[in-house]
Amino acid sequence: MSESIVQKKSFEFSLEIIALYRVLQGKREYVISKQLLRSGTSIGANVEEASAGQSKKDFLSKMSVASKEARETKYWLRLLQESKIVDMDVATELSHVEELIRILTAIVKTTGAQLRPNS
Repeated sequence: MSESIVQKKSFEFSLEIIALYRVLQGKREYVISKQLLRSGTSIGANVEEASAGQSKKDFLSKMSVASKEARETKYWLRLLQESKIVDMDVATELSHVEELIRILTAIVKTTGAQLRPNS
């Protein structure tokens, strides 16, 4: 089976987050960078798990977790941007995570609607 758009984008985003993590570590930012690494790479991991879901409910659950992780990642990126703890621009990463949030929200809403009776 071929890779879905959300799988591709979430994997690419994970690679971006790993690269950003390395830069942040080099700038001696350890706390937020670790949180960002965990939540940012968790998006793709949950999308991958969802693709092997045993049922629509299982798929929905994993995609919901991926959506929540994307929102958490957006929080950490915004915190980095606004706090000026490190001197760097994370606008590209923010744009990419917002795109992932839109995609995941649409998937969760559509799947949830399919699971509701009389929909």
